[in-house]
Amino acid sequence: MCDLMDIPVKTIEPFMVDAKEAGRLLGISRTQFLALDKSGRLGPQCINLGNGSKNQCRRWKVIDLRQWADRNCPSRREWAERRKFE
Repeated sequence: MCDLMDIPVKTIEPFMVDAKEAGRLLGISRTQFLALDKSGRLGPQCINLGNGSKNQCRRWKVIDLRQWADRNCPSRREWAERRKFE
């Protein structure tokens, strides 16, 4: 008989995250993360999953956030320019 406690639990990493989790991944607060986004200093742009209403579901791709951080966190404009050639 199989004991459920012996089965390893596999953690699934999310593909996209909200502002709070994105900030946590970068080591900053949600407020700081949103300020970077609003000012254009955050390279990756969000993806709006909502229907255009006030309750939009904004998410950022984890892979984009990691690549952006690995490339020394360029501004959104510089990030977009670099991405054209990849």
